[in-house]
Amino acid sequence: MKTLTRWLLLAGALLLVAHLYPGVVVTSFTSALIAALVLGLLNTLLRPILVLLTLPVTVLTLGLFLFIINALMFWAAASLLPGLIVTGFWAALIGSLIYSLCGMVIDVLVERIFPSD
Repeated sequence: MKTLTRWLLLAGALLLVAHLYPGVVVTSFTSALIAALVLGLLNTLLRPILVLLTLPVTVLTLGLFLFIINALMFWAAASLLPGLIVTGFWAALIGSLIYSLCGMVIDVLVERIFPSD
């Protein structure tokens, strides 16, 4: 139940990103659900490898390069899905920042609603 709630709220967060920033377009709630799933899979499978490979650059930039990795994950999801449109790299960067902030709020809310014992 916790995972399903988090998934639905993250799909809503994608719709919020599309509403707040014109560089990101989500065509429907179904597209948002699929995009949230793909973003979760990319962040689970591909992001750790990219973070490990770019560790020297990340350390050199004091962690700021992680924003670039998040933007690339967001942009990659948009390139894989027809229902999520990102107009360019800067749109991916701003969209991923808004989406990450929403994700942090959602994580806190879900943990309060479904406390883990």
